[in-house]
Formats: sequence, C-alpha cells, structure tokens
Amino acid sequence: MARYTGPACRLCRREGTKLFLKGDRCISGKCALERRSTVPGQHGAAKGKVKEYGKQLREKQKAKRYYGVQEGQFKTYFREADRVDGVTGENLLVLLERRFDNVVYRMGMAESRKEARQLVLHGHFRLNGKKATIPSMLLKKGDVVTVREESRSSVKIKELIEGMDSRIAPKWLVVDKENVKATIENLPVREDIDVPVEEQLIVELYSK
Repeated sequence: MARYTGPACRLCRREGTKLFLKGDRCISGKCALERRSTVPGQHGAAKGKVKEYGKQLREKQKAKRYYGVQEGQFKTYFREADRVDGVTGENLLVLLERRFDNVVYRMGMAESRKEARQLVLHGHFRLNGKKATIPSMLLKKGDVVTVREESRSSVKIKELIEGMDSRIAPKWLVVDKENVKATIENLPVREDIDVPVEEQLIVELYSK
C-alpha cells in the first residue's frame, strides 16, 4: 500500500495546524509550522479565496494525515460511520480513535501515531493477552493493551515507559503506568477527542 514518506512537517504546514506527526519536536521551538507557517510550494505565500469544496477537502486531508490512514481506509471508515446510528461525523472520529495504533499512542507508549504503528507491527504489544500486530484493528470497550514482557528490556521501550508520566491519557482510557497497561473503559465521545477537525465538512464532502 502506498504511504507518504516525505517530510512530516510539510504536512502540518500544508494543513496550517499541528498534526503532531513528530512527537516532542512538535511542541518544541523546532516545530516547522512555528518557524515557517506558509503553505509549502512555490506559491505558498499567496493567499487566495478558498471555496467551499476546498475547505471540505482540507478537513478530510487533515483527518487522514492526523491519524495516518490512506484514502481507501478513510472511505471505509466513513461508510461504516454512516451505516451505524448517531452523527456520522462524530462516528467517524470515534472509529479512528479506536484504532490499535491510536490507542497505543494515547496511552503514552509512542511519541507519534507513526511510531505507534511501527511498534505494533513489530509485535511489542498484546491485546487481551494475545499477540496483535495489526495497527488498524478497532478496539472495543473492555479491551486491554499491554506491553510484551520480552519487549520491556528494549532501550526504546524503556524510554517510552519512563516518559509515560508526562503524557495525559483521555478520559475513556484507563492507564496503569506501573504495569504499563491500558484498558478501554468506555468508547470515546466527541468531547474527548482533541482533533482540530470540523468533521461536518467531511460529511458534506462525501455526501456530494
């Protein structure tokens, strides 16, 4: 599957907001968006009127890049969000929040969702005590994520465990930092999701 491999900071500049794609760098003085806030490219400094379609497209791109999913995956999530009861836009964000890699990131065991995805793929985590290596798995209420015992001796994992105290988990996720474990106490609701996205514009885009 094709995946963007260019500079992550370029994506933040394109969307005009921090997507937190590079972990702690995004909250430091090295953040590219703070040093150079214009849109990348030859005509980035030019300001033109953005039409309604452009606004809708930007919100979709922002959400995709924030969670690190591709177009096909995103459409699948949208169809599922539209199929179930509730507000489609909010359902979409809830589905994205329930991704395995996002839960690992939210529990504080990764500096970015990209890093969380790699750690999951490499088998460093267990889901309900069993091996799980699929970042896109949708977790449900009651699921428990733990670090594999064999991985705890890894220098990288040790660093992440030590840094868990500085990260705040969302209300729907109960994190046991002593045992490096996270339990999904409830499914997230829109108020718990701090994503800078106007999801209604995404719904309008796909409804055309």
